[in-house]
Amino acid sequence: MVSRDMDITRFTSKGFFIPGLISLVILIGLATLPIYGSLYNVVLVTSILMYIILTVSWVLFSGPTGYMSLATAAFFGVGIYASALFLPTTGAVLPVLVVVLIGGLASSIIALGVGALTLRLRGIYFAIFTFGLVVLIMELLNWWELSVSHLLGRYVMLVDNNVIFYTMLGIFVLIMLTSFFIRRSKFGLAMRSIGENEEAASHIGINVTMVKVITFAISAFFMGATGAIWATKLTYINPHVAFNILFSFMPVLMAIFGGMGQIYGPVIGAAIFAYLQETLQTEFPYYYMLIFGIILVLAILYLPNGLVGLVQNLWKRRPGGQHADT
Repeated sequence: MVSRDMDITRFTSKGFFIPGLISLVILIGLATLPIYGSLYNVVLVTSILMYIILTVSWVLFSGPTGYMSLATAAFFGVGIYASALFLPTTGAVLPVLVVVLIGGLASSIIALGVGALTLRLRGIYFAIFTFGLVVLIMELLNWWELSVSHLLGRYVMLVDNNVIFYTMLGIFVLIMLTSFFIRRSKFGLAMRSIGENEEAASHIGINVTMVKVITFAISAFFMGATGAIWATKLTYINPHVAFNILFSFMPVLMAIFGGMGQIYGPVIGAAIFAYLQETLQTEFPYYYMLIFGIILVLAILYLPNGLVGLVQNLWKRRPGGQHADT
């Protein structure tokens, strides 16, 4: 009984209650958005959720391990093509949620195979290989469609915007819960040990390859599932649309902008950047990439720890801030 009371006290003293309550309020607000919000708001938030999922999924693997993966576009594109195969405009072969699951599993299986072969590489070699994976899959599919299938692209069945929104929201909740529990598990501790010193982690008995491969596959699952439901919003896809290399770089930049020290850092960074992208693309269609690039450069130069790190530093500088941390 005493141990249970101590666990409850430890849970509340670490500040889980208030962030949990805030998260619940935000989740309720998102879940009821189609009721009180306009169609534009629903579509906008769906796009923001997509970027948040990709960013949090990337951080789930690359954040603690320190491995720079640029394979996000590959797994995202595999999910998109899963919808193209099983949700054609001639009629759905399978239910939408089943196709989302297939997209996630297909990406996860590819990640298991690729990870088992390449996660012994380190540093720039791993980053180059994962980026090459995107180009390889894109060019193979492009060759297959032009030479074998004789197609210039594929049409995907239209799905109601609310269905897309709620599916994306469900994936968002799942990736946040997964990230939360992994960070606070022995598995998460093993990942952080790999990031700090992989040789030392191996010497103390951690199967570093297995940990990296499993985490890589978990993150790929959410990327693929997100791509599968996102494809129904695009309606038309081809290899260059599905495997757009920007989806490999944007999650990295969004995570850096928000900060990877806390679980909510990538969420904040992705949400702000996704909103900026939508706004700038609408207001300045010819200059938005230039403005976007300037913002990115300034963020990297002057926010090395992201927005969350900036807020934490300002909080520590307030009167009594250092005493409050101790």
